[in-house]
Amino acid sequence: MARYTGPKTKISRRFGVAIFGPSKALERKNYGPGMHGPKGSRRKQSDYAVALAEKQKLRYQYGLLERQFRRYFQTALTRRGVTGEILLQLLETRLDNVVYRLGFANSRNGARQMVSHGHVSVNGRKVNIASYNVKAGDTIVVKDKPGSRRLATKNIELTQIAPVPDWLTVDKDNFTGKVSRVPTREEIAPIVNEQLIVELYSR
Repeated sequence: MARYTGPKTKISRRFGVAIFGPSKALERKNYGPGMHGPKGSRRKQSDYAVALAEKQKLRYQYGLLERQFRRYFQTALTRRGVTGEILLQLLETRLDNVVYRLGFANSRNGARQMVSHGHVSVNGRKVNIASYNVKAGDTIVVKDKPGSRRLATKNIELTQIAPVPDWLTVDKDNFTGKVSRVPTREEIAPIVNEQLIVELYSR
């Protein structure tokens, strides 16, 4: 399964935001990587460079390669509504992201691994495709197997202080979560300006 496996702190420092979650290294070095990073003075970026950076941030956040990300954009483009918001909703309702948001995994990479290894079911059916998009009313359950429950229990302990979004409900005692509705843009609270991404792909 293709995904980014390079240095995460360097990527976060490049864009100046904790893309992969809180990072002490980013707090210590809140400037770009490389020998010229501490100087802080960079030449003014073009509109294209700014839009490209927004796209890259979102792509890295959800762990997608360019081809996968472009497919999501093309899907969003065909649906009625605001393209940028629909793109965010498609990314946010990926099964691996939902498992992460429910607290059954402590990172999106960990959630992706849980899904691909068959630890999760949706509406009673085993789903091992991380990119599977859940819908309102879907129920996500960690399988009732010792290995699956042990892994989820460990992750729940690590994520217990992380709030679960309002568009999801969770019963951690029974390792069950439910999608109440599709999230709004405000609930997703994106780290990017998605409109710039739409404009980038529309050039």
